[in-house]
Amino acid sequence: MSLAKTITPHIPYLRRFARALTGAQASGDAYVQATIEALVEDPSGFPTDIDARSGIFQVFLKIWNSVDVNKSGGSDFAGGDAGPIERRLSSLTPISRQAFLLVHVEEFSKEDAAAVLLKSQSELDELLAQAASEMAEQVATDVLIIEDEPLIAVDIEEIVVSLGHSPIGVARTRSEAVAMCKGQSPGLVLADIQLADGSSGIDAVNDLLKQFSAPVIFITAYPERLLTGDRPEPAFLMTKPFQPEMLKAIISQALFFEQSAALKNAS
Repeated sequence: MSLAKTITPHIPYLRRFARALTGAQASGDAYVQATIEALVEDPSGFPTDIDARSGIFQVFLKIWNSVDVNKSGGSDFAGGDAGPIERRLSSLTPISRQAFLLVHVEEFSKEDAAAVLLKSQSELDELLAQAASEMAEQVATDVLIIEDEPLIAVDIEEIVVSLGHSPIGVARTRSEAVAMCKGQSPGLVLADIQLADGSSGIDAVNDLLKQFSAPVIFITAYPERLLTGDRPEPAFLMTKPFQPEMLKAIISQALFFEQSAALKNAS
């Protein structure tokens, strides 16, 4: 298969990545065009030790990172077509922004993202942690925790505080969660499913989202109760036991993209 046919299916996704990276579609497309022209001029520059999708992203980022202003954070994020997400992305250091977009937007595996960035797995993890920290500084908010296991609740609360957020409390039941939010609207909800009195964290979340809009992360030992194939399903889901660093990353991602999801009752 020719190189053109190999890379063509991946160009739309590269354009999406480029827009998010640069802050403007025109600027992103200019770098995509430069990538294509470079490969036309010298096809040997296309890596053969990784898959085609990773290869075209790797070539693109080599060109992007060869421009000094990009390495120092220069971009078109102030441009007219930059939305709130693009403006938030602009505050991330360039390399952590690349890692974040590859993993959390383009959904590369960590192994492939590390290959694209020419980094080790540990270096990629450090970049993702850096991105999570940088994002948390922008989106610090009040957080409601719905969790009936005291030790897990303490762990979650410590993670929330470490990211600069302020827990408004820990609710053990559906009714406690609703009562805790009377007169205040948290910016994030972290919820278990099976609660102390047999009530449902899903029902609690649906009650709360009638009062305010906020991202929701479900942290549960019963993910099958959510992943039913029906809609709506949760935007963010973590399975117990969870890794603290992964929860930190998902909290930052949830707040960064301001997603929330009401759920159908799950039996």
